[in-house]
Amino acid sequence: MANQYLKYISDEHLFWCIENLYQSYTKAKANITKDKFYKNKIDTFKLIFDSKFNNLDERTLIKTEIARQIDKSTNNSIGTFHEQILGGIEGFERGNLSGFDIKAKDNTLFADIKNKHNTMNSSSAESLFQKLARYADTYKNAKCYWVQILAKKSFKEKWNGEINGKEYSHSRVYKISGDQFYALLTQNEHAFLELYQVLPKAIKDFLKEKNQGHKQIDSAIHEIFDSASDEERSILDQITFENYSYYLGFKEL
Repeated sequence: MANQYLKYISDEHLFWCIENLYQSYTKAKANITKDKFYKNKIDTFKLIFDSKFNNLDERTLIKTEIARQIDKSTNNSIGTFHEQILGGIEGFERGNLSGFDIKAKDNTLFADIKNKHNTMNSSSAESLFQKLARYADTYKNAKCYWVQILAKKSFKEKWNGEINGKEYSHSRVYKISGDQFYALLTQNEHAFLELYQVLPKAIKDFLKEKNQGHKQIDSAIHEIFDSASDEERSILDQITFENYSYYLGFKEL
C-alpha cells in the first residue's frame, strides 16, 4: 500500500519519529512539579510585567512559564526528530552516538545535524570542522556536511574560512541548510516542505491512534494554587515567597 503521508519514508517510520518526540514532551511535562518549576528560581519581577503588559491571568501566567521551561528541555529533541526522519530514508542511517548524525550506507556522505544555525560557539565550530575533515580524509569518496535545519537562507556551499584565528578549508566539507539537505537525500527539492505540510495531519492521526490528545500535566499549577490558598496569598506573592523568602522583608509577604 502506498505511503499516506510522505513518499521518502514509510508511514510506520514517520509515526515512530512522532512517538519518540511525543514521549519527550510527555516526560518534560510530567517533570514540572512545583519543586522542578522553582529549581532555577523564577523571575517574579518578569512575571509582574508579563501579567500586566500582556494582560495574563494568574493561571495563564504560570502555564506560560511552564511552557517556556518545557521548551528549553525539548529543543534538543526536535533536532533528534530530524535525525530520525533522515535516517529512515533509503540508503541512509543514523549514527547513534557514533560520531556522526547521518551517513550514507556506502560511506559517501557524513553529516552533523544542528537544529538551528546559531547553536555553536567558535570552539564548537572548529571541533566540528575538524571532525568532518577527518571523515572526508578517511573516506575519499565522502562529502561531509554541517546541516543547519533552520538556517537564515537556503544554501549548499563549501565550508571554509577563519575559525578561532585559523584558516580552515577542505574540498569535500560543506555547510548546508535543512531544505537543501532533505532535497539532497531524497532527490526531491520539496521534501522539507512536504514534511512541514503533512505533520499536522500525521500528528492528529497519531494522537487519535493513541486515543488521547495533548494531556497537559499541571501538577505545579495545582500545588502553587493550593499553597496560595492555604497561606491566603495571591499567586504571584506565593511564587515570590516560595522563591525568595530568605530576602530581606520577603518573609512577611
